[in-house]
Amino acid sequence: MTSTKDRERTELQTAQFNLSSYLAERKALVEAALDRSLPVAYPEKIYEAMRYSLLAGGKRLRPILCLATCELAGGTIDAAMPTACALEAIHTMSLIHDDLPAMDNDDYRRGKLTNHKVYGEDIAILAGDGLLARAFECVALETQGVPADRVLQVIVRLGGAVGAAGLVGGQVVDLESEGKPDISLETLNFIHTHKTGALLEACVVCGAILAGAGTAELQKLSRYAQNIGLAFQIIDDILDVTATQEELGKTAGKDLQAQKATFPSIWGLEESKAQAKKLVDDAKAELAAFKEAAIPLSALADFITNRTH
Repeated sequence: MTSTKDRERTELQTAQFNLSSYLAERKALVEAALDRSLPVAYPEKIYEAMRYSLLAGGKRLRPILCLATCELAGGTIDAAMPTACALEAIHTMSLIHDDLPAMDNDDYRRGKLTNHKVYGEDIAILAGDGLLARAFECVALETQGVPADRVLQVIVRLGGAVGAAGLVGGQVVDLESEGKPDISLETLNFIHTHKTGALLEACVVCGAILAGAGTAELQKLSRYAQNIGLAFQIIDDILDVTATQEELGKTAGKDLQAQKATFPSIWGLEESKAQAKKLVDDAKAELAAFKEAAIPLSALADFITNRTH
């Protein structure tokens, strides 16, 4: 059990933690690693298309979560970096494919033209495929100083998170639900725990696996990740209603145009904000046993609900 004094000390340390500096430092490390992970070769066009989206910026939240969790569990940034890069490659693949005319048909992503608008639909599809394949290659070939069984566990987790039992399954139900006025909260939760939450959970759990975390630790971190994953999507839905295109870096109001069920459409804006806050509070409660080692993860949970883009 965590004592009141321990909890108060951790809360004070969390308040003093400089998240902006932490994010900037970790993002710089991730950006450099991503650049190194994908050099241009022949045929240049496909590598350029892959790099166009992979290096287009963004918060790099997913790889940073992986690094933070690996450090929390006693591992190193170097041990987790290939997996962190793989997670960003998978996430980028999902964005490229999500933006295609057959899916969300979007023109902008991270403030830039979407991949298919620059390279065409054919190359955009192949760029996503290339990034997905490169992700698994990265983990298998470049992870150093980690027992092979842990690396294998990570590969299995990534496969589950991105496949029909994860991201792909969530996207299918999302597409099938467009234009239907009677989508239930249960269906909406399914969509987002799979489409968004599965990969976020993999980021956290894979970092811990690489560091050799035990079963009880993995369960706590899993619940933390599930809660922040759903909170992340609720805030995304809110921002689609309240933010401008410049703030979002992508077309605003797309959910309404596509007649998609969202958390604000079911709960309203205020209740959606309250639900996101509760999820973040629950996520942070799962970190109590890790004490000050969990300060970065706790601060990242708050960052999710406080972001404006």
